[in-house]
This record gives sequence, structure tokens and C-alpha cells, in this order.
Amino acid sequence: MASMTVEPLTGIKMVEPGDDLGSILIQAIEDNGIDLVDGDIVAIAQKIVSKAEGRQIALTDVTASDEAKALAVETDKDPRLVQLILDESDEILRKKPGVLIMRHNLGIVGAHAGVDQSNIDHGDGETALLLPVDPDASARAIRDAFLERTGIHVGVLITDSTNRPWRMGTIGIAIGAAGMTVLDDHRGGVDMYGRELKVTLINRADSIATAATLLMGETTEKTPAALVRGLPLASPEDVTDQTARIINRPLEEDLFR
Repeated sequence: MASMTVEPLTGIKMVEPGDDLGSILIQAIEDNGIDLVDGDIVAIAQKIVSKAEGRQIALTDVTASDEAKALAVETDKDPRLVQLILDESDEILRKKPGVLIMRHNLGIVGAHAGVDQSNIDHGDGETALLLPVDPDASARAIRDAFLERTGIHVGVLITDSTNRPWRMGTIGIAIGAAGMTVLDDHRGGVDMYGRELKVTLINRADSIATAATLLMGETTEKTPAALVRGLPLASPEDVTDQTARIINRPLEEDLFR
């Protein structure tokens, strides 16, 4: 029977714009005394990807539109922050004082379109951190860096935290993925009694992201990456087109719109 381990990667420096995350993560793995093997999965917190890609925005550089100003009054938010949220989104799904539920341009539904002000430096004035422009591409670039520099085939998962309707508390989810099975499709197979499986689609990426997030933490832990071992990667031809974007439920299947 397969078993899974999750090893936090400690000692990673504070990431800055332009940093080479592939090199930083490979060094962290070496510093933590881990020998990479084919099939390992590197889980990386979205924040350090966004920081490296220059997605931290000073609010002084943001001009709020009339729409943002009106929405800021409704939600008791800084109009400049609301403008960033609108810019990152293609639809407002719900709103109330303190909360905006948005459909991000990437198709992800969540609070404030992932625009976040926690665990970033505000020393020179208020800033906000946006999601990566294309987290799947970010994951592919890091995977390719590992293969080029180590010769090891790893999966890469970019994680973020989110809330869910009808459930309290945050969990980790996958917003970017490369080199690994994202959705494990069992439809058409049979259960232990021979009954056909018609809807069983296992979200492997989100499950791994949640496990990794438990060890990486979401407050002061300063541990933005983890190594997951024990889950076999599918063959390369099976995962070539699997990205985190395929997790988003198609709009025509959304029963809660």
C-alpha cells in the first residue's frame, strides 16, 4: 500500500521580485538534507511565486474608478484595493460589508479575487499581492528548472488558501500545477461491488495542496514550500495537458449561479 510523506522546506529566504525560484527551491531541498527522486512533488505557496514575479502592487499607484469607489462604500474597503480586485476579476458573485466574492480571471471563485495584504511588507506604504498571471505556466517553469538542473522529474504544485461555501475555515487548494496528475478520473470504472462509477473524479491536486498547507502554515511559519513523496506520478503522456485550470467547474455546470 502506498504511503505519503510531507516534508516542510525550512530556511527559505524572503523572496524578492526577479528571484529564481527554481534555484532557491533546489538549494532549500539540499539544505534540508533531502535527496530528490523521480515522482516527488514540490508544493509552493502562491505568495512567493507572486513576489518573485513582481505582483506586489503599491496602493499609491492605483487609481480607483467610480465603480470601485461605490463598491468600496458598500463593502467598507479601500477603493484602491477594490479597484485591484475588479481588475483581477470578470464577475462579482456576492458582496457584503467586509467581503467580495469574485470570479477571478483565471476562473477561480473566492474572496477578493486572491488579492491579499497579509504576510507582505508594508514598510514603504500599503501594498497588495495579486495572484500570478498564469500559475500553471509558473509551475511548468519551475518543473523545467528542476529537470534541467537536477535531472529529476518532479511534479510542481502552486498552492493558495481559500474558504468554501457551507464550511468554516480555510484549506489549501491548487492554483497551478505541472508534471503531475491533477484530476484522477475513475468514471467508467467499478466500485468494490462491481457497480459502475459515474461521477467519481478525485481531485488529487487540491488534496495534496491541503496536506502541504497544514505543514507550511499560513501565518508566521515562514515555510513557503514542502516536498511531498509517495504518490506516483502518472506517465508523462497522461499529465502533459493536466493543469490546475481544469479544476474549475465549467460555468454551464455551476448550479449556484
